[in-house]
Amino acid sequence: MSDTLTIAGKHYSSRLLVGTGKYKDFAETRAALDASGAEIVTVAIRRTNLGQNANEPSLLDAVPPSKFTYLPNTAGCYSADDAVRTLRLARELLDGHSLVKLEVLGDPQSLYPNVIETIAAAKTLVAEGFQVMVYTSDDPIVAKQLEDIGCAAIMPLASLIGSGMGILNPWNLQLIMDRVQVTVSVDAGVGTASVAAIAKELGCDGVLMNTAIAAAK
Repeated sequence: MSDTLTIAGKHYSSRLLVGTGKYKDFAETRAALDASGAEIVTVAIRRTNLGQNANEPSLLDAVPPSKFTYLPNTAGCYSADDAVRTLRLARELLDGHSLVKLEVLGDPQSLYPNVIETIAAAKTLVAEGFQVMVYTSDDPIVAKQLEDIGCAAIMPLASLIGSGMGILNPWNLQLIMDRVQVTVSVDAGVGTASVAAIAKELGCDGVLMNTAIAAAK
């Protein structure tokens, strides 16, 4: 297909980004990724072994970076400092890999993004040469600020992480897409294939799904 997803100058044939968490084991993770056709996979650095623990199975063996583009993320981080430290570790573990997903959460209940800390972290990471895909609220003003900082992609939530509630505010997503030029991929709360279709109908470049796939029967 010539209709490709472009992120940080690289082209991908699939517009579906898939998480690697919440599966029963790495074998199931790999099977789901193969079935999805996804080329970009998110990895929670704080929760996934990429060689930090030598005596445990490594995701790198089951999901080789030669076949999939890793998108290390900062799930579980609640401050800019923690997020930056985590992605520096990711770059070290993945031999200089610079494409990352930044998320700085506001609280452990809603997992809603703390946009103030997110903006602070984005400034530091971009200055250090990271290509930052950033999870944020569906605020179009914040989205534009993140683009102006130099983020490679904006990833507004559809609804709360893991909720499966779907796209609660399509109008804000439309405002974001009208204002930013970089890739816009919907992230969080995309619970079904039909919601992913709605995101595409709205004009989103891509969709990230984790719970909806990992928790499927």
